[in-house]
Amino acid sequence: MLRITTTNDTSSLTFKLEGRVAGPWVNELSDCWRNTRASGDVPEIKVDLRGVTFVDAAGKQLLAAMVREGAELIASGCLMKAVVAEIEQDSV
Repeated sequence: MLRITTTNDTSSLTFKLEGRVAGPWVNELSDCWRNTRASGDVPEIKVDLRGVTFVDAAGKQLLAAMVREGAELIASGCLMKAVVAEIEQDSV
């Protein structure tokens, strides 16, 4: 299961993710991402991964694509920080 909460303020839009970025939930996140990008002028975008417990290969690919399109990933804990480092390294 994945909970996606968006918070929009004047300077940024934040996707707060809680749960697993895996399986069918990757498509849900992708849909949210595409709809947000298609809605027009989007400020700085942040993806808060502090509540994420697992990311599968498809989830990593989506997060990498989001980084390439300008999203900033926010993580805490050893596991998620390692996942973010891997994604950001592969996105360069």
